[in-house]
Amino acid sequence: MHSLVDTATLERPAAAPASRSVSLVFTGSGGAGAMTAGQILLDAAAKAGFYGLMSRSMGPQIRGGEAAAMLRLSNRPVAALGDGFDLLVAFDWGSVARFAAELPLGPKSLVLVDDEQGETPAFVVASGAEVLCLAFERTAEAIPDGRVNMVGVGAAARLIGLDPDGLVAAIETKLGRKGAATIAAAKAAIEAGERLVAEHPPVARLGRGEGSADGRWNISGNEATGLGAIRGGIGFVAAYPITPSTEILEWMAPALERTGGVLVQAEDELASINMIIGASFSGVPSMTATSGPGLSLMSESLGLAVASETPVVVVDVMRGGPSTGIPTKSEQSDLAIALDGLHGDAPHLVLAPNSIDDCLATTQWAVHLAEKLQTPAIVLSDQSLGQSRVVTDRPPDRPYRAERLVAAADTANYRRYAVTESGVSPMAIPGTPGLAHVADGLEHSERGTPSAAAADHQRQLDKRQGKLDRCDYGADWADVEGDGAVAIVTWGSVTGPAREAAARLRARGEEVRLISLRLLAPARPVEMAAALSGVERLLVVEQSHSKQFLKYLRANYDLPTATKSFARPGPLPVRPVEIEARLSDWSMQ
Repeated sequence: MHSLVDTATLERPAAAPASRSVSLVFTGSGGAGAMTAGQILLDAAAKAGFYGLMSRSMGPQIRGGEAAAMLRLSNRPVAALGDGFDLLVAFDWGSVARFAAELPLGPKSLVLVDDEQGETPAFVVASGAEVLCLAFERTAEAIPDGRVNMVGVGAAARLIGLDPDGLVAAIETKLGRKGAATIAAAKAAIEAGERLVAEHPPVARLGRGEGSADGRWNISGNEATGLGAIRGGIGFVAAYPITPSTEILEWMAPALERTGGVLVQAEDELASINMIIGASFSGVPSMTATSGPGLSLMSESLGLAVASETPVVVVDVMRGGPSTGIPTKSEQSDLAIALDGLHGDAPHLVLAPNSIDDCLATTQWAVHLAEKLQTPAIVLSDQSLGQSRVVTDRPPDRPYRAERLVAAADTANYRRYAVTESGVSPMAIPGTPGLAHVADGLEHSERGTPSAAAADHQRQLDKRQGKLDRCDYGADWADVEGDGAVAIVTWGSVTGPAREAAARLRARGEEVRLISLRLLAPARPVEMAAALSGVERLLVVEQSHSKQFLKYLRANYDLPTATKSFARPGPLPVRPVEIEARLSDWSMQ
C-alpha cells in the first residue's frame, strides 16, 4: 500500500522518524472551531520555521454543516495537499461522513475523537486507521471558558512534535483581541490536550524547521489577489459579495482606503461590472471580483468593454457549478465561459494563477495587460487557491504596473479607434479638450461614429484581435519545467500536485516536464510548440467533468498523438500520488 507519509528522512529521533511533511485535518460541525484550530496550528508551525498549507472544506450551511481544516506542514515549501492524512482530529462525528471522500486515511493514520461521540463512521473503520477516543469534552469543561478545539490543537501539536513555544505565540496573536482570560483558557486547554496523548507514540514528526520564519508570508490566495491588484494600480473596485471571492473585497476595502482608492459594494453583479467600466472609462484602473454565477451575469457588459476597448479586470474565484452548484468547494469548470462566453467575436484576456502566492503576480500582470491592451482581463482563481492559506517565502516583486496610452489634449483629428501598428490607440479622458467622441457598444469607425459598414466592422475586428495576438507576453505565459519525452500540461490550482508528482518521478530518474499555462487567451501556438518539442506522451490534468481544458488545448494547439486526460470534477482535490500513478502506468485510463 502506498504510504501516507513522505518517506524521505532528514533525521531520526528516538521517538519517531522526522518526515519532510506531515498531513493532518481538524473536522467538526460548523461552529465547532475546526478552522480556528487549523489556523492556530498553521501559525505555530510558521513561527517554528516550517512551511505549510491549509485548505478549507465546508458545507453550504452557515452553522451545523461539515467543516474541515486540512493542513500539510513541511520543512520545505508545499503547494499541494498530501496523498492522505497522518492525523485526523474529529471534534464530533456529526457531519464528517458527508465529505469522507475528501479525507483519505490508511492503516498508518491516527484518528482522535471525543470518547462520547458514539459509533465510528464506516469510512474510518474501513480505512484501517487507529482510532483513539479521548475525553475532549470533559477536559474542556474542567477549564473555565475551555474550548474543545483548543484541547484538540494541543493533542495534535504533541503528536507531530510541534514546539509548544510557537503554539503559545500563535494563540496570543490569534486570540489577543479577546483578552487575557481567553488566552489563558486556550493555553490551559492546549496543555490539557497535550497531556491526553502524552503516552501515545507520535505520528510522523516534523523534525526541525529550516531557516528563519522572518520574511516568510502567511497569506491566502484571495489576500494575494487583492495585493496584486493594488500593486498593479487598481484604484476602484465595485463588487457584490459571493462565495468564495468575498475575502478579496474584505481585504481590499481598507487597503484601498490607505492607498487613495475606493471600493463600492454594488447591489448586484450587473451593477458591479457597469460601475467598473464607467470608472475605467474615466481613467481609473478598475476591478471586480466574483464567482461563476456572477461572471454569467457580467457577460453582456464584458462585451461592451471589448467593443469600447475599455480595460477592466474581473477576478472569478471558481466554485462547483452549474447554477449555484457547490458554493464552498473548488472546481475549474468556468474555463469555457471565461474563454468563449461573450457573444460575437469578442477577444479578451484570460489568465490563471497556478499557486496561492502566484495569485499576487498573475493579478498584478492582468492589471498591467488590461491597461496596456485596453481590453477586459478575466483572472481565473478558484476556491482551492482563494480560501487556502500558505506559509511561503516572500514572492519576488514584479515590475508590472498599469500603463495606459492616454491621448494628449487637443489632438489633431482625434480618432479614438485608430488602427495602429500595435493595435492600441490612445484613450481620451472624458472632458479633455478636443477629444470628444462617441463611445458605446455599437460597431464604429475609427472616430467612434456608429457604423454598420462591412469595412469598418472588419477593420475593428482585426484591430481588437491583432493587439492581443501581437503583444509580447514573454516567458510568463506559462511555467515550463523539466525535459523529456513525457509531459504534464495543466493549469491553475492543479499545478501544485502536478509539480510534486513530476518532482517525485524525476527523483526516481524519470524525465518529466511540466507545462502550466498562466495565459489562456490569447493562445500562444508558437510558444506551446516549443514547450512540447520532443514530447511523445502527454497527460492533461484538470478539475472539470467535461474535460474543458483538454478541449481548449485541442482547439488551439497541436498535441502529441499519445495524449491522455485525467479530468475530475470537484470537490475532490487532485493529489500528487494520482498523477504519479497515471504517468507510471500509462495504461491507466
